[in-house]
Amino acid sequence: MVSMDSRTLPTRERILSVALDRFGTRGFGATSLDEIASEVGVRKQTVLYWFPSKDDLLRAVLEQAADELAVGVEAAVRAAPSDPLARSDAVVQAVFRAAVRRPALLGLVRELSRLDPLMSEGLVERIRPLVDHAVAYLETEMDAGRVRRCDPRLLLSLAYATVAGIATEPEALRAVGWQPSVPGLRRLRTELIAFLRAALKP
Repeated sequence: MVSMDSRTLPTRERILSVALDRFGTRGFGATSLDEIASEVGVRKQTVLYWFPSKDDLLRAVLEQAADELAVGVEAAVRAAPSDPLARSDAVVQAVFRAAVRRPALLGLVRELSRLDPLMSEGLVERIRPLVDHAVAYLETEMDAGRVRRCDPRLLLSLAYATVAGIATEPEALRAVGWQPSVPGLRRLRTELIAFLRAALKP
């Protein structure tokens, strides 16, 4: 989701925007519907009108965040040159651009590691077509000899683990000299791009 003045959005979108920021910065368990309603400027009953429970609100936040990430990645790929390494760069840049623009997204990733897996089902279903498309694309490029043959799902898992690690293991990353800041994110983005290029270069 992109950062914006939530007062300009319809009520449902304002609730989702505030909930993402609250869940991502304070945590799902530490955030109440009353707090979300107060920040949006509505009654708690209005929140419950749109989202019958706090779990329903979290699912909607995850699904909308996934949808917007997918749109951003697909737009970046369309705008990139046809070279597979350039397209790989574009995907990484799109993901990190979203994280820099709205740091609460990283906190949302952290929350996923603490929740019942059933809570993230909607997120998985929305991301799966994007992953399947990436795998099919990489396999086609491998068959054509334009990228090195490897296990595309494992490669994507390693890339995801790098991004997820920013949110879930910040202390471990500090131990190896990485700082959770905008310059730190850019540095990590550069290193991930270099890693993927080295892994894919034929």
